[in-house]
Amino acid sequence: MLYRLAADALVLLHLAFILLVLFGGLLVLRWRPALLLHLPALAWGLAVEGLHLQCPLTHWENRMRLAAGDAGYHGGFVEHYIWPLIYPAGLTPHIQLLLGGVVLVLNLAIYSGVIWRWRRP
Repeated sequence: MLYRLAADALVLLHLAFILLVLFGGLLVLRWRPALLLHLPALAWGLAVEGLHLQCPLTHWENRMRLAAGDAGYHGGFVEHYIWPLIYPAGLTPHIQLLLGGVVLVLNLAIYSGVIWRWRRP
């Protein structure tokens, strides 16, 4: 049971990390030190998508699920609702590159606003 809870917590952490990668620039608009957290997260997120790397959170989660005796992602709120958001069906390398491009363009737009805002008198 403890391993299953830990695996579920990792899925939620994974989702939070993805949201940080996508929208962390908006946090930087409100709180400048968030830049030190967001830029490395953004770089890692883009590397994972662009280079098709496996995120260590996925590996750790799968190990915990195996330790809990689970063979897959069946049953429960997290598996049913959260997991498909992180790993949609039919995700191909081409789609991953497209998603990485969307993340990059979104963050370039946000950081353009951040720089413009910081340069204002």
